[in-house]
Amino acid sequence: MDAISQISHFVQEGQEDDAVQATRQALAAGCDLHALIDGLTKAMRQVGDRFEHMEIFLPEMLLAARAMQAVMKLAEPEMARQAIKREAKGTVVIGTVAGDLHEIGKDIVITMLRAQGFAVHDLGADVNALDFIRKAEEVGADVIGASALMTTTMPAQREIIELLQAKGLREKYHVILGGAPVTRQWVEQAGADSWGENAAQAVSLLEKVVERRRAHAAL
Repeated sequence: MDAISQISHFVQEGQEDDAVQATRQALAAGCDLHALIDGLTKAMRQVGDRFEHMEIFLPEMLLAARAMQAVMKLAEPEMARQAIKREAKGTVVIGTVAGDLHEIGKDIVITMLRAQGFAVHDLGADVNALDFIRKAEEVGADVIGASALMTTTMPAQREIIELLQAKGLREKYHVILGGAPVTRQWVEQAGADSWGENAAQAVSLLEKVVERRRAHAAL
């Protein structure tokens, strides 16, 4: 097994320490960073597929995401030194809504989005509705993602939609909602565009959404 395949395997299995050690060795040996990123991208897509097919569950997916984050933390300085930058598939602003401090699900989505080539701006938790919009305007986002892990904070997701409408910006952004209590019915009621039932589905859906948006803009 070559170095990149080994790193990808460790990431998929959530073996963070082994992944970090193998990455350090690969970087020291001058591994091809393009090949490393491509390998990690495929690895995380496979993790998402396995999760969607219930071959693994949330704890395993979280471990894989953490291993991926640890590897990227090592690789990014070398990528910057070599001025290696992939063109972003799209730009996403994401956070957990006001009053809600849960971040695990959001962080998994962020890791997978970045692995698939999205530029992601993480606002963190307990984010005011207006701050989602300000950041989206600042970075020229394609997508606003709002997570809520408690039923009591779900109305804050709808507040983002209402503010976008009030500012005449609603058509500018695809708004995706996420979180354990979120349902398709709530997405329709809140006036959002889509719902990420899990991280893998959210990433797959947003890839298609941004591809359509950019194709339409090019016409």
